[in-house]
Amino acid sequence: MQDRNHKKDFHHALAVQDDLCIGCTHCMTVCPTQAIRVRNGKATIIANRCVDCGECFKACPVSAIVVEQDDLELIFKYPVRVILIPSVLIGQFPRKIMTSSIYNALKEIGFTHIYEVENSVDMVLEASRQYMHENKDRPVISSYCPAILRLIQVKYPSLLGNIMKVSPPIDMSAKYYREKLKESGIPEDQIGLFYATPCAAKIAAIKSPVGEIESSVTGVININFLYNRILKFLQKKYTESAPPVTDDLLSSRGILWSLTRGEVIHSNGRALAIDGIKNVNEFLENIENEKLDQIDFLELRACDESCAGGILISGNRFLTVERLKNRAEEYRVREDDKERRLANGLFKLSDHGFLGDISPRPIDKLDEDFSTALKKLERQRRLMCFLPGFDCGGCGAPDCRTLSEDIVQGRAHISHCIFMQQQLIKQNLLSQSQAIRVTENIWGEGRLEKNCNKIGAEDENN
Repeated sequence: MQDRNHKKDFHHALAVQDDLCIGCTHCMTVCPTQAIRVRNGKATIIANRCVDCGECFKACPVSAIVVEQDDLELIFKYPVRVILIPSVLIGQFPRKIMTSSIYNALKEIGFTHIYEVENSVDMVLEASRQYMHENKDRPVISSYCPAILRLIQVKYPSLLGNIMKVSPPIDMSAKYYREKLKESGIPEDQIGLFYATPCAAKIAAIKSPVGEIESSVTGVININFLYNRILKFLQKKYTESAPPVTDDLLSSRGILWSLTRGEVIHSNGRALAIDGIKNVNEFLENIENEKLDQIDFLELRACDESCAGGILISGNRFLTVERLKNRAEEYRVREDDKERRLANGLFKLSDHGFLGDISPRPIDKLDEDFSTALKKLERQRRLMCFLPGFDCGGCGAPDCRTLSEDIVQGRAHISHCIFMQQQLIKQNLLSQSQAIRVTENIWGEGRLEKNCNKIGAEDENN
């Protein structure tokens, strides 16, 4: 299969607002790929390390990290405006609010068509069955979560061959619904497909998809924004009607797909579901180091409770899970829910159901030239003999090993370590004034002086 991952750079949906950033280390310490540094008193994100998992967004105490998405006005460029919604949007609302009422609110906002992305789950299952049968490498790793795909690209490139190259439901549904609209006589250039995203990683995946040349999705809308707009509509005009008929392929399997264990319950052999980026990181290290074996399938999700815990989800993730399980049970009792629902004749899995090659983007590569990289690695290991190993973050990097890498790459100096500063001063290799300037270059001017207005101080609210 040809390499369709031709884009050079990652698109990133997370950004730091310098005017709000207070230069703390909360974001830096939770980043799973050591993508954040503090310089001049502000957090900075190293683009080729970031996987848009959103851990920094959750950790920031002053909301200085934001998620960039498309403006709602973009939808009005298209006569046919489709909103692709994940089931977790429906799960935000109490069960007394009918799905049809939520759909009516979305039409009030400006969308002409509504389609749940989990409609294509049975097609994903069929493509997955074919892939598992034809590919014998184990464990097979789900391609559902884009943050995990990027994590493997940058941190565990040796596991790229284990990724199941099957299009996730959002891509499959976008392609299918576009074909369905075209078949009804609507010109393709009049169709705009917009996804209501629960996380930053899916924004990044749509803007620069992995394993695809371009996404079938036109734009991305913050699910939290839509949730609040729907709430306002329901407060003014509560409507009840029959369930929507547009979701022609939706099943109980689809409704549960975005939750933890949504995939593994359909797997044969030994299958595990791991959620939370920290847990996934630890598990992938064990897989890469061959500490675990005889696993056939891995469902890996970056967020706790999977998409129900996405960083843009407003409601309680545990209540969302409960509501979706109740909704799935309502579907399950239907007689036609037992059979898989495929788009026979309209949509060929062989043409639209699989991803191309996924290229590695390793963050540990010190240099393109092997001999140069080896020399840098030797210097890095030598530097670790001097660095204290406290991993305090005082240097503006998350740990000593990362600082040593920054030094050999020319992004930092050993004097950035506040403990090494004292050794350098003792040896007359650094003056006290120079040490202060180094610290100020990292944390900003005046950060070492008394300030009773900072968080937790006696004048915090003044």
